[in-house]
Amino acid sequence: MARSIRLHTPASLTAGGLVALPPDQAHYLGTVMRATPGAVIALFNGRDGEWRGRIVALRRGGAEIAIETQLRPPAAAPDPDLWLVFALLKRPATDLVVQKATELGVAAIFPVITMHSLGERVNLARLEAIAREAAEQSERLSLPELHAPQPLPALLAGWPGGRRLVAAIERADAPPVAAKPGPAALIVGPEGGFAAAELDVLRAHPFVEPATLGPRILRAETAAIAGLALLQAAPRRR
Repeated sequence: MARSIRLHTPASLTAGGLVALPPDQAHYLGTVMRATPGAVIALFNGRDGEWRGRIVALRRGGAEIAIETQLRPPAAAPDPDLWLVFALLKRPATDLVVQKATELGVAAIFPVITMHSLGERVNLARLEAIAREAAEQSERLSLPELHAPQPLPALLAGWPGGRRLVAAIERADAPPVAAKPGPAALIVGPEGGFAAAELDVLRAHPFVEPATLGPRILRAETAAIAGLALLQAAPRRR
């Protein structure tokens, strides 16, 4: 594949199978990438891995891809087992956070509503499309699980046992964000940070680990990207 085209599909991928793609992906193939019948592409999902396919039909209403051989098997487990919780931001910043979190391999994304949040609603279909495009570009196999926004207290009340929640708090007298073994999640506040009452609530939960991202005040989207990178920066084994 000279210029690799990767597309995510929820359809089953098996040798000899035929997969139908929706109009938006057909448009991408034919109009954006100038692909034609006979061209080779890759289709993938977290369940079946990544497969080599060949375009057998391409029209405005959809496309059909013949599945040939497996290029990569599905991953045995998410790597890393990392979630992101972030307070809702303005739409461009929210889009950026979802895109970069997907590229960094995050398994689940939880928007939350806080006292300083800039909105309570998101277009999940739009965010899912952004995550799908980011997965296609970054060569990951799975898509992150995107959750509907919920209030911060509700998220904390339903938090699963065994997963630490690293709270990136500006000007915190706390250790720096650092990778440790086991499931983890990062929570980042909105523009202006968490309210004092929210900080008290966070610190009251034993699974929450306050942490700092350094001496500078970062934009919320920058904090999310930096924190996720630090949580994956485990020392290499020799």
